[in-house]
Amino acid sequence: MRHANPGKLDHPWKHKAKVLLAFVALCLAAAFSGIGFAAEQGKPVKVVYHINEGLDQASNGLRNIRNHLSADPTAKIVVVTHAGGINFLLEGAKDKNGNPYDAAVDDLSMKGVEFRVCNFTLQSRNIDKGKVHPEAKIVPSGVAEVSRLQAQEGYAYLKP
Repeated sequence: MRHANPGKLDHPWKHKAKVLLAFVALCLAAAFSGIGFAAEQGKPVKVVYHINEGLDQASNGLRNIRNHLSADPTAKIVVVTHAGGINFLLEGAKDKNGNPYDAAVDDLSMKGVEFRVCNFTLQSRNIDKGKVHPEAKIVPSGVAEVSRLQAQEGYAYLKP
């Protein structure tokens, strides 16, 4: 027997069941792919801070990181910079109040925060690697580093 309206569901609950099934499948996929809704108990939260807009964003990011570590001292934090975001990690960089960034970077580095600078940005701006803060590691590409940390190492993404 042919249904009078083949495109329509027989029962209204079938649509709800399909939506519920899709939600459960999505939750299971997230749970088994390493993308969880909460950090595993006993393991530190891993976060990548993405800074690419300049000194104001860098100042906000450093403040956020200090607050983050105050709330969770075990957090594993990596700051990845490219474009204008590298400026605070360059020799002589100062905030809008004239305070050098060196002290903040040194302090956070001592607390385990890692800083990474995009080599493509250095090359495109003709900046000598010797002008980069000594605590910062130069990586081939800032955006590739952000995506690698997220996809391969399970870092959460924050952009101040």
